[in-house]
Amino acid sequence: MPILELTSRERSDLRSAAHALRPVVLIGDNGLTEAVMKEIDRALASHGLIKVRAGGEDREAREAMLSSICDALSCAPVHHLGKTLILFRPLPGNLASASLAGGEPERPAKRRASEPHTPKKMAAEGKTLSKRPRRAEPRDAAEPAARVPRSALNKAGKPMRPSTRKVAGSAHGIPRRTGSALSLRAGARSGTSRRSIKK
Repeated sequence: MPILELTSRERSDLRSAAHALRPVVLIGDNGLTEAVMKEIDRALASHGLIKVRAGGEDREAREAMLSSICDALSCAPVHHLGKTLILFRPLPGNLASASLAGGEPERPAKRRASEPHTPKKMAAEGKTLSKRPRRAEPRDAAEPAARVPRSALNKAGKPMRPSTRKVAGSAHGIPRRTGSALSLRAGARSGTSRRSIKK
């Protein structure tokens, strides 16, 4: 059977997807036996992307094991790092298998900004939310004047915004002293000096 070929981008994506996986098949001192090959085939059929832990000290022997597994089971070698081998065979109906077969994978539909958000439960039932309809008729120019007195309108005929300026008279009714705080500390109160106050 032929070895499955991967592009560098697919290999990189599969390597990152296999990062959290643990080895599901361990190859012992006996090497690639028939039982080990059946177990690797079973794991590839159920998971698609697996890690295999290969024993032995020789790197060339592990490379030979990897190539013989890929030839026999028609899978793709994703990565060989130390004693860990990462293998991939696409599952039927999987997005990754569609992209490897040359077909365009389905992308999840994104809603436009102008479309309303539909909750998942409603989308599963086939329902959608509709946008609120806008007012068909424009506002009448005399409508704000009916609610707001004429004195509270600005030059454009719109209601005046509240002012943040302080009112000239204080709220508690006590008149404020004129002059800066520095002049008050220096004793310049209404023309009297500090010495004249002490006597």
